[in-house]
Amino acid sequence: MTEGLRYAYAVVRDTGAPEAALAPLTALEGVTGVADESVYAVRHLGLAVLAGAVPAEDYAEGPLRERLEDMAWLEKMARAHQRVVDTAGAESCVLPVRLATVYHGDEGLRRMLATGRERFTAALDRLEGRVEWGVKAYATQPAAEEPPAGTANAGTANAADAPSAPNDPGAMSGRDYLRRRKAQRQAAEQRWGDTEEGARLVHDTLGGLAEQSRLHPPQDPRLSGVSDRNVLNAAYLVRREDSADFAERVGELAGRTPALRVELTGPWAPYSFTAMDEFTAVDETSGAAGETEGAGADG
Repeated sequence: MTEGLRYAYAVVRDTGAPEAALAPLTALEGVTGVADESVYAVRHLGLAVLAGAVPAEDYAEGPLRERLEDMAWLEKMARAHQRVVDTAGAESCVLPVRLATVYHGDEGLRRMLATGRERFTAALDRLEGRVEWGVKAYATQPAAEEPPAGTANAGTANAADAPSAPNDPGAMSGRDYLRRRKAQRQAAEQRWGDTEEGARLVHDTLGGLAEQSRLHPPQDPRLSGVSDRNVLNAAYLVRREDSADFAERVGELAGRTPALRVELTGPWAPYSFTAMDEFTAVDETSGAAGETEGAGADG
C-alpha cells in the first residue's frame, strides 16, 4: 500500500519495534480515521507518521477545498482526526499534524518526515511526558431582578423604562428610578470587573503550575452554543504526573468567583504547543495534496 492519497494524523518516535508493537499504533486497534479507514504507520529516519488511505473524490485538493465549506462534514472530520490523535497519545508522546493535511502516497509522508526531522525530534524531546489541559472561564449571567416597585411592566408598549404614574401608591419618583437604574449599571460593571479579575487570577495561577501556556481567542457563542461570555480560553502544558494536582487546583479556583464558571477539559495531546503548521506548510516537494488549519482538541 504505497500509492494514492494519505491523510496524516500525528508524528511519533519510531522505537524500532515491529509495526504491530509500536505503542501509538497498538492503541489505535479498532479506531478508524476520517474516511473510516484503518490507521497505519509510515516509518523513516527514526520517526513514524500515523496515516490512513483516503479517497480522492473527497480528499484531492479540489474536492477537499469544497468539502471544507460544509460545516457538518468538517466537524465530522475534525472529530475523527481528534479521536485518532488522542487515542494514540493516551500513553505516548505524539505531535498532532494540522487538520486536513494530505500527501501523495507513502513516499510523500517519508519526504515530510525527512524535511522536518530535526524539528520533529526537538519537539518530541520537549513534549515527552507532557499533556495539554484546556481551561475555559465564562462570565455567568446574574439572576433576573424584580423590576423597581412602581415601574411599568416590561411588556407594556413604549413604557418599559418609565416610572409609574405619581398617583400610584407604590410609585417611586423619577429621581429614585434613575438612581435605581444607575445602581444597577454600577453593579453590572462591578460584576464584570470581578469576572475579569477572576479570569486573570485563574490564568496567572495555572500558568505558574504549567510549563507553558497559550491564550486562544474567546469562543464565539454562535459556534460554541454557550450563551455565557467566554472570558478565558487557555491551554496549559503540564507534566503527565502532575495532572491530578493541576486538575485539583482548577477545581479550587472554580469556586472563588461566583460570577465565573470554570471548565476543565483534557488531558489532550499537546495541540497548542507543537507549532505543526511550520512542519506542514504547502510545499510542492513535500507531496502535500491539500491542507487547511483546523480546530484542535479545545479550540
